[in-house]
Amino acid sequence: MSTGPAPAQSGGLPPPWRVPLLILGFAGLVVGSGAGLARLGWGVPSVAASAAALHGPLMICGFFGVVISLERAVAIGRTWAYLGPLLAGLGSAATIAGAMALAPWLFLAGGLVLLAASLDIFRRQTAMFTFTLALGAACWPVGVALWAAGAEVNQIVAWWLGFLVLTIAGERLELSRFLPPSPVARRVFALVMAIVVAGMAAANRPWGAWLFPAGLLALSAWLLKQDIARRTVRNRGLTRFIAVCLLSGYAWLAIGASVMLAAGGLAPGAPSYGAAMHALTLGFVFSMVFGHAAIIFPAVLRVAVPYHPTFYVPLALLHLSLAVRLAGDASGQFGWTQAGGLLNAVALAAFIASTASAVVRGALARRRAPGRS
Repeated sequence: MSTGPAPAQSGGLPPPWRVPLLILGFAGLVVGSGAGLARLGWGVPSVAASAAALHGPLMICGFFGVVISLERAVAIGRTWAYLGPLLAGLGSAATIAGAMALAPWLFLAGGLVLLAASLDIFRRQTAMFTFTLALGAACWPVGVALWAAGAEVNQIVAWWLGFLVLTIAGERLELSRFLPPSPVARRVFALVMAIVVAGMAAANRPWGAWLFPAGLLALSAWLLKQDIARRTVRNRGLTRFIAVCLLSGYAWLAIGASVMLAAGGLAPGAPSYGAAMHALTLGFVFSMVFGHAAIIFPAVLRVAVPYHPTFYVPLALLHLSLAVRLAGDASGQFGWTQAGGLLNAVALAAFIASTASAVVRGALARRRAPGRS
């Protein structure tokens, strides 16, 4: 994921003050990952085990909600927009603490601030990509509002998936200015977005159960065809790494959508549910995160994240872990599913360690640079 449009002004929260917000988001990631392991029967600390039923909200609202809201706040450069990641981060903390009477409302408030920030971007730059970003931002609070009103997570998860998928699609469409889609391709994109949104709205209806994954499958084909990554993958260094992350992520988007189509939708408790969810969230979304970490962190925290070939290690672990996990889901071998889940967590830990070490390398290189004391 990228940082979106350039900042509208130089104001906003100074980079050091953004660190606590990011920490709140990563707390959701760490505890949410542990909660996922607890669901698979692995022994984890009690704070994660007690949140086993909240694995999805912690990962989507507690981590991605904070990170995407923080990116959007940095992009528009307005102080009020930082209420989005703050409220989402407090929602993550409340979820971890077990304050479930409060957590959904904090997530809802954070989502509404993100939506306001996204609409501000659309107001200043009316374009298909800014509309798609705003549409994606709207999906998050819609899902949270339904959850807060008593709906089960599996009943509203399509809205949260839409939040992530449309956000990524909008950001990739923004970058397509370097290889602009034809007018026909742009109309196809608009049609695909309409199918995805219609599928989300009717996810609990028989026809919506296939419409939503059909839209996701069409989107994966559109992105694979139109994204500049098909060309930049021939380059070297960071540019090629990002392209590999993008293209592999689109493949997982297609796999997740195909699993949903074959299963007739998202059926809670079925192996296909976990397979589709993890192909979409881990395979697709986290491939985007891995690929853009070297862009996100400099934009948000003003730190250098120099590329290193070891960036491929967490990415390879991520794909391997998903292959093992989905093989277990498909074959009914729960041991494989367990092993894949553990490797999922190892891949995320390796990503955090790789990014942190890159930040340290960047800081050391800056200190050694000529002209610095």
